[in-house]
Amino acid sequence: MSAQEATFVGGVAVPPSKSLTEKVAIEKCPAPDMVYIPLSQHIGKPAKPVVKPGDKVTLGQVIGEANGFVSTNIHASVSGMVMRLETRYSPNGLISQCVVIKNDKQDTLCDTIKDRDDKEITPDLIRQVLRDAGVAGMGGATFPTAVKYAPPKEGARPIDTVVLNGIECEPFVTCDHRTLLEYSDEIIQGLKYFMMASGAAKGVIGIEDNKPDAIALMKEKVANEPNIEVCVCAEKYPQGSEKHLIYATTGRTVPDRGLPADAGVIVDNVGTAVACYRAVKKNIPMVERVVTISGDGVKKPGNYIVRLGTLYSDAINLAAGGLEGEPGKIISGGMMMGFAANSLDYPITKGSGGLLVFNTNSPFATYVEPGPCVHCARCVDACPMRLEPTEIVQAVKKQDWDEAERFYCHACIECGSCAFVCPAHIPLVQYIRMGKQFIRGKGDGGHNPFYKN
Repeated sequence: MSAQEATFVGGVAVPPSKSLTEKVAIEKCPAPDMVYIPLSQHIGKPAKPVVKPGDKVTLGQVIGEANGFVSTNIHASVSGMVMRLETRYSPNGLISQCVVIKNDKQDTLCDTIKDRDDKEITPDLIRQVLRDAGVAGMGGATFPTAVKYAPPKEGARPIDTVVLNGIECEPFVTCDHRTLLEYSDEIIQGLKYFMMASGAAKGVIGIEDNKPDAIALMKEKVANEPNIEVCVCAEKYPQGSEKHLIYATTGRTVPDRGLPADAGVIVDNVGTAVACYRAVKKNIPMVERVVTISGDGVKKPGNYIVRLGTLYSDAINLAAGGLEGEPGKIISGGMMMGFAANSLDYPITKGSGGLLVFNTNSPFATYVEPGPCVHCARCVDACPMRLEPTEIVQAVKKQDWDEAERFYCHACIECGSCAFVCPAHIPLVQYIRMGKQFIRGKGDGGHNPFYKN
């Protein structure tokens, strides 16, 4: 099925704004003097710390062990000494314990990091390595990858297709685009490992049509791979959404409250495929990732390989040339689904695909006061999940959680299309996200001040 035939209902045309970094080759960011490595860099339970202050650690050593099935190992991203364990906030408001390591600048490798012979690599080994190496989704959702490839339950639909997500429809962010261009062989081998682990007979690499250079390269690379194909998808936001990408590439629909596996599909980001290759073949755990640092608030926008636990401020100073003017808005992630940050005192994690900084003169740093809803229904037209965002928001404001669920609050993918098109500038997706939080907590908003009695 072609992308044009399979285009989904709803969605929006978002200006890509990728020119600052899409032609800039990936560079390495020097490791900072200190890293602050969260033990929760994934969906699920935080890892349990297995180091203490005063311990010396090597690069790639386990410092946090997976704490349950839906969890991942956490590894030291530098060699050095553990200074302390401390609690820090993340930009999305969650709190995580962090292991603070002083970098000894030696990058002494953990003795487990050795190449594997191809004869050793089996489906069972791949599944175990994904868990041991702490591989998690690098597209932003940070779902533990090993969980996706765990043997299916009896009677479950078998996995027949693995889809790699190379869409990258977030404005300004280009780390996946550059990964496609610079690590194409590792992506393909990582996809083959995913197919081995799942038993899938087919692999698909989805790429949006605004990346013709990546499309041409990947098509050339898979020309002699009969079980792998490149699917060119229409440029449309949120084409990179898991459910919409599955529909575009396979024509299948994931059921409400279902998972891709229910449609016989597993989806992984192209960066995750690279991490899989390095973990399986090189025995290198997740200790770094490619991050787009962009916006008019930094001197040298680009794509950088950054050690996990590097503070945003250090990444900007060490790689992006420092700040350009006074920051007016800082966004952790992308423009559409990212979180506004109140400082640069947050660490890079497995899910940190983008860091955007706009100075005080930027139009993106301007706050627009929300007005009353004008009942134009643009949010309804834009919603790729065919929801009625205004109805959900009204229910959330009234704290009527049953009503919010009646309008399928849980089905919102938080893409932000509704808020993007709202002429009244109502933060619709933020209200809906808040509603989902309250529904999960049975009316308890935790630290959210909006509903304090």
